[in-house]
Amino acid sequence: MRSETEMMELILLTAKQDDRIRAVIMNGSRTNPNVKKDIFQDYDIVYLVRKIESFTRDHSWVDVFGERIMMQLPEEKVLPPADGSGRFPYLMQFMDGNRIDLTLISVGKMDELLQRDSLTVLLLDKDGLVGSLPPSSDRDYWIRKPTAKEFADLCNEFWWIGLNISKGLWRQELTYAMFMHEQINRNVMIKMMEWKIGIETGFTKSAGKFGKDMRNYLTEEEWEQFRSTYSDADFENIWEALFTMCDLFRKTAVMVAGQLGYDYPYEDDKRVTAFLKHVRNLPADAMSIY
Repeated sequence: MRSETEMMELILLTAKQDDRIRAVIMNGSRTNPNVKKDIFQDYDIVYLVRKIESFTRDHSWVDVFGERIMMQLPEEKVLPPADGSGRFPYLMQFMDGNRIDLTLISVGKMDELLQRDSLTVLLLDKDGLVGSLPPSSDRDYWIRKPTAKEFADLCNEFWWIGLNISKGLWRQELTYAMFMHEQINRNVMIKMMEWKIGIETGFTKSAGKFGKDMRNYLTEEEWEQFRSTYSDADFENIWEALFTMCDLFRKTAVMVAGQLGYDYPYEDDKRVTAFLKHVRNLPADAMSIY
């Protein structure tokens, strides 16, 4: 596996030798001083270029970065559909284990498309296009304190989606029930837990993408309860995971509400929980819910 030094030298040498490439920017985990380095960290690179079409009409120019396992060109895909904003990403996984997510942005669209967040590091600027940047930090990714409306909306979403999950479980619609549980309410649960973490850290920390660093801020008991909200494909086990998630959401949301002076929807919680318990015990051949 090529070292970080070798990869950075290659990325910069390629830019220096190509007159069309005017600046190089790096962002992502490699610029975050609070992230522990590991072998799976990508190189998230932006090339600011002239004549972007001269790059995108013949992709062989990226062969200089090494032999690939595969490459993805999101702007040439129809499923999922291309973004169409004007950026052109090359997502490249190499045979030696390294990965580069390289995005081309036209110099003429720099002000419109270049995202200068707190993890942006300028590596090369041939023309002074970008200017000076502050030291890299994860400040832009710190958990943000919710408004009362955001808190109320998240609680409403959680309990409403719980109704959908119960419907899917009674019908034994595995994909529907699991989508609602994992793709919708999972994200709602994580957001509420992030707000709890934010309160406990003075809203000066990030829990990572998709809450991947949450465990660093939870007690063992909290983490084990969160782990128990995951299920296999057995319907009874999904029911158990659902009620565990309800208990954890309630406990976390009540804490957040108390600390921020917001109102927790106890009545929604009470009525939905009773409904879930009722549906769980509803016979498979029931002709009426009540």
